[in-house]
Amino acid sequence: MPRTRSVTVRAPAKVNLQLSVGGLREDGFHELANVYLAVSGYDEITATPADRLSLTVSGAGAERVPTDESNLAARAAMLLAKHSGAEPNVRIHITKHLPVAGGMAGGSADAAGALVACEALWNLGVTRAELASLSAELGSDVPFSVLGGAALGLGRGEQLTPLDCGATYHWVFAIAGFGLSTPAVYAAQDRHRQEAELPFTAADMPVPQPSAQLLDALAAGDPQALAASLSNDLESVATAMQPDLAKTLAAGRASGALAGMLCGTGATTGFLAADAGAAEHIAEQLMASGTCSSTLVAHGPVPGPVLL
Repeated sequence: MPRTRSVTVRAPAKVNLQLSVGGLREDGFHELANVYLAVSGYDEITATPADRLSLTVSGAGAERVPTDESNLAARAAMLLAKHSGAEPNVRIHITKHLPVAGGMAGGSADAAGALVACEALWNLGVTRAELASLSAELGSDVPFSVLGGAALGLGRGEQLTPLDCGATYHWVFAIAGFGLSTPAVYAAQDRHRQEAELPFTAADMPVPQPSAQLLDALAAGDPQALAASLSNDLESVATAMQPDLAKTLAAGRASGALAGMLCGTGATTGFLAADAGAAEHIAEQLMASGTCSSTLVAHGPVPGPVLL
């Protein structure tokens, strides 16, 4: 029987340590080699029994988040209900802390949190691995958001292999005062390749592969070596679309970060720090530079959504 109380979960953000973008597939996605790390920035998702499905949002950027059935969290509840033969009679409330359209998978985290919260609320007995498999229907980043930790994502990012991680890594994320559309960034990358007369379809490009150097550094717990191997193929096109991102990247790197990079498709930028103290210093310097609207000091890897 469904529970009568609310269930709240905390769902983490992610950073892409490697985002290698291959060719455009016939289904509209791109072939990727994507090394994910879940980090300790969180949205909170609460599921409460109701007569029908509804969704509300509060917190940072809430006005930019849809509250109809196009929201990934609402779609997650409907998908899980259909899978279990139930009705999606639930009120979902999202408390936003993660940036909207920021490249840290905030929407995917909300969907993952909704799956975990509704599964607990409805007492379905669906395993986390089953939720991750089911969630691939919702979006490429959602399966990783369900599982957390560190993982290699192939295909469009949904084919996951857990990775060894030999240390806790410390990060500072610079939150921009604007967002970037993921489809728009990928489309700009395709246009750039076409205009440069480069291959751009999956049929004409090799499948991207993970960096052995990065995987070795991650497993060894070596932040210096990890910094040297971070990469994001979309950084140049995103900074061309929003030149202010280059100023943020320069400010973070000048503040003592081991490396700085675009998070996913942006507009958040991430900076790897040597330790927790260095991360606090970088965050202070970034705010003093005036190149971002706020910062988030975080660490990873962390688990996927956790019941509170």
